[in-house]
Amino acid sequence: MTKEENTKLIDATGRTLGRVASEAAFALMGKNKPSYERHKYSGMDVSIFNASKIKIIPAKLEEIFHTRYSGYPGGLRVTKAKETVKNKGFKELLKLSIYHMLPGNKIRREMMKHLTIEN
Repeated sequence: MTKEENTKLIDATGRTLGRVASEAAFALMGKNKPSYERHKYSGMDVSIFNASKIKIIPAKLEEIFHTRYSGYPGGLRVTKAKETVKNKGFKELLKLSIYHMLPGNKIRREMMKHLTIEN
């Protein structure tokens, strides 16, 4: 199998954030293959382009938030999607939403290595 056959290309132009993220997460997990096993990585490479042309309303940017925890008391950081887009762009917002859609096990890091997002 060649590299092109094992790569899923997703165009984000005019599509909503959740639809693009769920399609990418589905392919990264390998659920579209008959050889899917949930305890092994069997997914494919996912390439998303035109991430800056994603369709999202400003009110939704105020609703969505992401959290980080440092491990120390008082170390919980809550960031709104509006701040994420302003500081790092839609590319980071899409990456975070895909990350949270993947299962939280040891394979998540490996799945994320097979994701490429281009503006």
